[in-house]
Amino acid sequence: MSDLPVKELGNRTPLEAAHKPAIDKLCSLGRCGLLQTVPPDMPPGSEVANMAVLGYNVKQVYQGRGVLEAASMGVVLRANDLAMRCNLICLENEKIKNHSAGHISSEEAAELIKTLKSELDNEKVTFYNGVSYRHLLVIKDGKNDIICTPPHDVPGTPFRKVLVKARNGHSETAELLNDLIFKSQEILSLHPVNLKRKSLGKDPANSIWPWSPGNKPEMKTLKELYGISSAVISAVDLLYGIGFYAGMKAIKVPGSTGLYDTNYEGKAKAALDALREVDLVYLHIEASDEAGHEGDPFLKTKTIEYLDQRVVKYIMDETAKMEEKVSIAILPDHPTPCLLRTHTHDPVPFIIYHPGEKSDEVHVYSEEEAKKGYYGLIKGQEFMLNLLKR
Repeated sequence: MSDLPVKELGNRTPLEAAHKPAIDKLCSLGRCGLLQTVPPDMPPGSEVANMAVLGYNVKQVYQGRGVLEAASMGVVLRANDLAMRCNLICLENEKIKNHSAGHISSEEAAELIKTLKSELDNEKVTFYNGVSYRHLLVIKDGKNDIICTPPHDVPGTPFRKVLVKARNGHSETAELLNDLIFKSQEILSLHPVNLKRKSLGKDPANSIWPWSPGNKPEMKTLKELYGISSAVISAVDLLYGIGFYAGMKAIKVPGSTGLYDTNYEGKAKAALDALREVDLVYLHIEASDEAGHEGDPFLKTKTIEYLDQRVVKYIMDETAKMEEKVSIAILPDHPTPCLLRTHTHDPVPFIIYHPGEKSDEVHVYSEEEAKKGYYGLIKGQEFMLNLLKR
């Protein structure tokens, strides 16, 4: 939900423009700061950022997004498997129109992946169906000697300019993946699902886009790192993949969409229920990120207001009734500015509230105000260590 000032919002960020009394109240009770979640020489993806929030040394454990989503989907990877995220995207005039095929439904996407599997799966290539536009591609004996471009980083770019490239010289894996992209376009362009979407004025899912390749990672669990039990609640496979390797209990809430229409109340209630069983609950809500990718500052502002009234207020009210004191933290994993429609490396504003602890002088939660907070600018494990008071 972190952003840059937007002209349409009176040169304010969505955080500054949003009416968010519950979050601002928590801000006035707690302490603020900025957290550098993504090192400057690493891609500012959600996988890197969320692992960093949890206190992992991302340079040691990062193996791409695909392996995490594979874990969340129950796909067992062998040591020589190369796993990667595989989006269904929309191309228009040979340019990437969007990274999500107009947020295609899971039901429609399942039909498309089923066809791709029947046409393109073999002893080396396997497609796995995921959620909405987010799917998985595994290459047996694939070499991670390639450079892949995340599709959400390059809307409006001619797709041929950002095809998979060899890291050094020649790469058979790069050739294989680009061949799959072109074959997918032939298969998907005339698929009944896409013909129907076009007739309804919707974006067709007319190409695959593989990115974020990696091999099976080596990660310690949060129990091993901090001695705590934990759970994760999200709408996206990536977070459950991180949770798998972190040893977190996976809690899935019906109606979780990853968009502005997600089941906010259901996720908030699930978080409270889980908190009675585990030490830490990681509640991830994707809506503001997707609004940023869409370049819609008004929708992004609305998602922050939904978060405030339908999640944060409830959690604050209910945890205040508990006998055991509950600490609460709020932060984005990374910025997704509406003007850029992609992630950036900028540090994110955070709040940490420990009941009974003296607050700082920040009373409004925003990118600028958090700079004045008690914690200043921190990075690495510092956020988790401060949250857990270690």
